[in-house]
Amino acid sequence: MQVKCVICDIVENIEDNSPQAKKLRNKKTYMYLCQKCNERIKEKTLDRLSTGKFRLYKEKEKVDELI
Repeated sequence: MQVKCVICDIVENIEDNSPQAKKLRNKKTYMYLCQKCNERIKEKTLDRLSTGKFRLYKEKEKVDELI
């Protein structure tokens, strides 16, 4: 299956039976990111988290459960 990265528009091939390919076929809102873009976003998100001024929504739910 050929997929295109949403950010950098690189076209890559992934296996048709892989879990990622199944997600792309069945869930139209699921976006494909190449490994390079995925790593870049991960690093920048971790940098923002380390400042203490940024929280992911999932972390907020965990904090709310503790209160």
